[in-house]
Amino acid sequence: MSNNTWVELVSFDQADGTALNTSTTPTSLLSPSAKFTLPANFFNYIGKKLRVRAAGRISNIVTTPGTLTLDFRLGSVVAFNGGAMALNVVAKTNVTWLFEAELEARALGSGTSAALLGIGKFMSESVIGSPAASAGGSGLLLLPSSAPANGTGFDSTAAQQIDFFGTWSISNAANSIQCHQFSLEALN
Repeated sequence: MSNNTWVELVSFDQADGTALNTSTTPTSLLSPSAKFTLPANFFNYIGKKLRVRAAGRISNIVTTPGTLTLDFRLGSVVAFNGGAMALNVVAKTNVTWLFEAELEARALGSGTSAALLGIGKFMSESVIGSPAASAGGSGLLLLPSSAPANGTGFDSTAAQQIDFFGTWSISNAANSIQCHQFSLEALN
């Protein structure tokens, strides 16, 4: 039997985020307009889902580009972490990337009782194992890079500001990522 639910666009980016490079510090990829605050008790039942979509441009250095980690946060809490993604050993400059993840409420409550389980994907020529541009196609990684697990606990009874972060393992001006599109949808 149907729950009579619908998909709701909760947040979207109205401008490009700031490019992240020359840093190994976790940094927001969103513009301020996309950092929507979910109201208290937004997660009001087990199984409630969010879909996070983001896309933009990425560059990586040749030979030893290191890794890139993307995570979704509720306030300062990392609710979903995709893990460290190995990057292409072939230099890439301003190629497209696409990220998508579904986050499902697995626990609710105050303090650090609430938790989300997330599973997603990241696609780009900057992913290790991607075919040469002349051969077509882009590499695809399933996220997290390990077994799926609940993210860090958060307080679902309090309002939570959403954010999307990137972290490079190697600081280099040619390791760069910028978010051009972002959307957050409530699926039920």
